[in-house]
Amino acid sequence: MKRIAILNGPNLDRLGKREPEIYGSTTLADLETQLSAAFDGQAELTFFQSNHEGALVDKISALAEAGIDGLVINGAAYTHTSVALRDALLGSKLRAVEVHISNLYLREEFRHHSFTGPACVGVITGLGLEGYYAAVRFLLLEA
Repeated sequence: MKRIAILNGPNLDRLGKREPEIYGSTTLADLETQLSAAFDGQAELTFFQSNHEGALVDKISALAEAGIDGLVINGAAYTHTSVALRDALLGSKLRAVEVHISNLYLREEFRHHSFTGPACVGVITGLGLEGYYAAVRFLLLEA
């Protein structure tokens, strides 16, 4: 069974509460439960969320050392600012897919640039929570 990690960055612990008009009403815990159920028997999913850049960098390194098969990452605001996350992804050699719930290109201009996207095999933006499912399906095929 493939092992896939799902990492979420800052403020995603506030899903369902923060800006529901953009991010919806599903909580992060609900999303994790739904993903686990959807891929039961197909993938072993692990989840991690942090509002701290260094914790995300440390987790990427730990996942690389653990030999997971793929990574789904929503770096949230760090997508647009973090060279450290980019370097961690590149250095890990993990097959990663970047996911964003909202369409970054319909939002503020500063969100149009991703430091982490070029370190991933793909980027999904604007599909809502379906982007997480699409990323896991892709990694199951490609991992």
